[in-house]
Amino acid sequence: MAIKMQPLADRVLVHPIDEKEVKKGGIIIPDSAKEKPQEGEVVALGTGKLDDKGAKIAFTVKLGDRVLISKYGGTEVKIDGESYLIMREDDILGVLG
Repeated sequence: MAIKMQPLADRVLVHPIDEKEVKKGGIIIPDSAKEKPQEGEVVALGTGKLDDKGAKIAFTVKLGDRVLISKYGGTEVKIDGESYLIMREDDILGVLG
């Protein structure tokens, strides 16, 4: 997936992964009742954060990682008709294995 967007500093571009429409019991959830996704896939990394001495701090996430994000974290952006979240790496709660 080629994204025409490069985040800056310690920001990460995440593609939210929507919940499945049908739950285990076979109940279909309408779009209006769905919660905001809390999982996503990292699709772009920024240029990196600098420490006090000017050295770059490495990212703890990498491209393709499935991550857990806070429910209302990040800023929603649309790129080529797709919705993405741009957020600081600190706003990512964890990497899903």
